[in-house]
Amino acid sequence: MAKQAVLIINGPNLDQLGTREPEIYGHMSLADIEAMCHERAAENNISINFMQSNAEDAIIAAIHNARQDGTKAIIINAAAFTHTSVAIRDAMQMFDGIRIEVHLSNVFAREAFRHHSYLADIANGVICGFGANSYRLAIDAVGNILQSKD
Repeated sequence: MAKQAVLIINGPNLDQLGTREPEIYGHMSLADIEAMCHERAAENNISINFMQSNAEDAIIAAIHNARQDGTKAIIINAAAFTHTSVAIRDAMQMFDGIRIEVHLSNVFAREAFRHHSYLADIANGVICGFGANSYRLAIDAVGNILQSKD
């Protein structure tokens, strides 16, 4: 069976992981998380494309491309854009594959403005609060959903 393609999108400031508020976001860099994701994806017979941008338009363009290139799922940590971007929501809503929202921290245990997500109600699921393991859990969820469709 061919590997299923999954796009993992990382939003603003996630390129600073490892040094940015490690008490909240942990000590792993985004490169460390990417390597972990590739390992977990291989275990689930998934190929991943991993990207990060601080720019809303680049994230939207990546989602639009995923609509055309055979991508089966998007795992997105939109970071601060989760709470502010109707444009990313609109792009994600157009994507008809699996949509998983992830966060490193438990956004519901933080400031009130972080409790609202423009993505949660259009996502298949939301995983938050497990640090880098949130990504691992999301990959497992995508793998399980894809396997159940076969």
